Amino acid sequence: MGNQKIHLSSPHMGGTEEKYVQEAFDTNWIAPLGNNVNEFEKQVKSYTGIRAACALSSGTAGIHIALDLLGVKQGDIVFCSSLTFIASANPILYLGAEPVFIDSDLESWNMSPIALEKAFKAYEKKGQLPKAVVIVNLYGQSAKMDELMAICDKYEVAVVEDAAESLGSKYKGRMSGTFGKFGIFSFNGNKIITTSGGGMIISDDKELIKKSLKKATQSRDQAKHYQHSEVGYNYRLSNISAGIGRGQMEVLNQRVEQKRTIFNRYAKAFENIGGIEPMPEMENTLHNRWLSVFTIGSSELDIRPSEIIEYLAKFHIETRPVWKPMHMQPLFEDCAYFSEDEDNAKCLFENGICLPSDTKMTEGEQISVINRMLEVLK
Repeated sequence: MGNQKIHLSSPHMGGTEEKYVQEAFDTNWIAPLGNNVNEFEKQVKSYTGIRAACALSSGTAGIHIALDLLGVKQGDIVFCSSLTFIASANPILYLGAEPVFIDSDLESWNMSPIALEKAFKAYEKKGQLPKAVVIVNLYGQSAKMDELMAICDKYEVAVVEDAAESLGSKYKGRMSGTFGKFGIFSFNGNKIITTSGGGMIISDDKELIKKSLKKATQSRDQAKHYQHSEVGYNYRLSNISAGIGRGQMEVLNQRVEQKRTIFNRYAKAFENIGGIEPMPEMENTLHNRWLSVFTIGSSELDIRPSEIIEYLAKFHIETRPVWKPMHMQPLFEDCAYFSEDEDNAKCLFENGICLPSDTKMTEGEQISVINRMLEVLK
């Protein structure tokens, strides 16, 4: 193994990306429009079974546009999963709204229907229902969409499904990202497929995606001169990046299989060790296992995830803690938080660890990771 670093999750090209990027150069479509952008959107629509898609510069841009189009503005409330990366919540602040964070359940690690119901009841009493609910599919596991959608539908509040980490995952046979009024994907460098940096907003409502495209291109009105009647953003994906995306879509199913194989190898290696538990895969779902995540029971194993991370780093093995929940972040210390009886999100953060899930990692390298894990756990 030597000194070569084993990465958590790095870009993995499939081989055809260069051809599509070259096409952008050959046709001189270097701008944020062109054949690659159109084809990439078509691929994602076909893959997810959704009716409309708009390629953007990031997943964060997608959440921002979605909330904007749902009418979120200064002083509004938006409910959001707490156990997530900050990109799920930052766009709420961009629009001057106030995030209210919702705990996870332990079966999915995603938004808890119990905590969500609590939050709705509390804000209904105040006479201030949220403008939107941002539901995250953490690490590739879909949230309990049936229960969550039923609650949001009851209160007639729209859902933005943050599927940044869950492209290729399924919930009851339906593709992740297709449940909310909007779905958002990220193609950041560490995701299951990448465009270097990029994202996509999808919806079954074609009109909303037309509006998304307008928002993403500075909200320019139909006029011969430059005319603007509303705030817009510069959020469109470049035709070069979209060329990478086209090639990556061709290997997406293969990447999901590889990620699941990596996870299964870890799960088998640790199955007889009390105190190390895998992130669950709910029944009737397909978890893309973007990252292989486990919890470490300190009472059984007498070790903290931080100590494991430190130990593995000595051997050039990259690991990470689970996302620090939003309600524990200094930026959001004044925001409301609704938990189940226990604070599950806090518990998962304190006990969770993400292991190398890089699809370029060889089986031998993964076995080295497993052996180092077994050393430190014992």
